[in-house]
Amino acid sequence: MSQKDSFADDTMNQGTVATAPAKAPAKPVAKLLPPYRVLLHNDDENTIEDVVQTILMLTPLRHADAVIKTLEAHETGVALLLVTHRERAELYVEQFHSRQLSVSIEPAE
Repeated sequence: MSQKDSFADDTMNQGTVATAPAKAPAKPVAKLLPPYRVLLHNDDENTIEDVVQTILMLTPLRHADAVIKTLEAHETGVALLLVTHRERAELYVEQFHSRQLSVSIEPAE
């Protein structure tokens, strides 16, 4: 090996230190909040159109789903709108109540 090749080998090896791969910090385990059902109740005071519009305004449901849920509540007395955590479910109760619609919540377990 020539002196030139030896110099190249030394230069390439400078500053390299063998280390163990770094470990990512452990992710905290997220606790899932207990699920709650948001139930829409039938009433004789609001039109089907008003109920559908309110569902569309207050929930992430699409138009077709809002119509189905409204008709289900109209025909059977109650319909499951969605399932979410308690705080959000309570917010839905307040929002629907402000629009004169009756919804309730119950644990989904």
